[in-house]
Amino acid sequence: MSDWLDQVYCEDALSGLARIPDGSVDLLLTDPPYNLGKDYGNGSDQQTVDDYLRWTEQWIDAALPKLKENGSLYVFLTWRFSPEIFVMLKQRMTMMNEIIWDRRVPSMGGSVRSFTSVHDTIGFFVRRKDYYFDLDAVRIPYDAATKKARSRSIFVGAKWLEVGYNPKDLWSVSRLHREHSERVDHPTQKPLEIIERMVKASCPPGGVVLDPFMGSGTTAVAARRMGRRFVGFELNPDYCRVTAERLAALDEPALPPPVKPKPRRSKAAKAAE
Repeated sequence: MSDWLDQVYCEDALSGLARIPDGSVDLLLTDPPYNLGKDYGNGSDQQTVDDYLRWTEQWIDAALPKLKENGSLYVFLTWRFSPEIFVMLKQRMTMMNEIIWDRRVPSMGGSVRSFTSVHDTIGFFVRRKDYYFDLDAVRIPYDAATKKARSRSIFVGAKWLEVGYNPKDLWSVSRLHREHSERVDHPTQKPLEIIERMVKASCPPGGVVLDPFMGSGTTAVAARRMGRRFVGFELNPDYCRVTAERLAALDEPALPPPVKPKPRRSKAAKAAE
C-alpha cells in the first residue's frame, strides 16, 4: 500500500510517522523548530532547552527508521543547538557536511554585544558509504570568462569545465523577503533554490522525500517540481492549507505572457514617412 505518498498530514509527526513503512524513504529533509520563540500557532518553538533537546531526539529516533539504507538526511538548525544535535546524529549516522546557508541579510542593524548572526546551519548525514548522491545534477556552470581562461589544449574536453563545479559548503542564497514572489505567510520559509538542490543531489528521480515539519510546504513543492514523491506532517492547519494551495498551483496551466501594446507613433513621425 502506498496511499501515504504525496500526502501532507495535518498532525503531529511523532505519532504520524507510524503511517510510513520503515526503509521506504530516500531522503529525509526537514526544517524543525529552532526553539527561538517563533510563533507557529503552537508552543513547538517555545520549550525549555532540556525539553527541546529531548523532543529533538524523539523525532530523530522516530524518523530515521523510515530511511532506506542508502538514504540521506538534511536538517536545518540554528548555531545555538547544532552542536548538541550533531552529536545525537553522529551517534546514529555518518556526517558528510556542515553546510552554511548565508541568508544575505542586509548589513544594517543587528546585535551591539556580539557579532550579528546571518546564517543557518545545515547538517548533511548518510546511513552508509554507498549513499545516493548525484553531483552532476547540482553542478554550477562556469562563466564564459572562466572557460575562456581555460582554453589551452590541456583543458579541451575536460568534463569538469563543461559541466560545471561542485557547490561548496557555503551557500549564499537570499532569504525570502516580504515582496518575493515565492513568499507565503510563514515566518521561516526556506527558498526553493536550496531545497531543490538537496532533492536533486540526494533523492533519485521518482524517489521519496520525507519532511516531518512541512511548514509552508516548500519540500513538497520542490519534490513535485523535480519529479519526486513526498510525504510530510504539519501541526498548523493554516500551513497545511498554504501547502495545499502551493501544490494545486503547480497543476494550473501557465498563463501566457501579457501582450505589450505597440507604441503609438507621433503625428510628426507619420508626416515624415
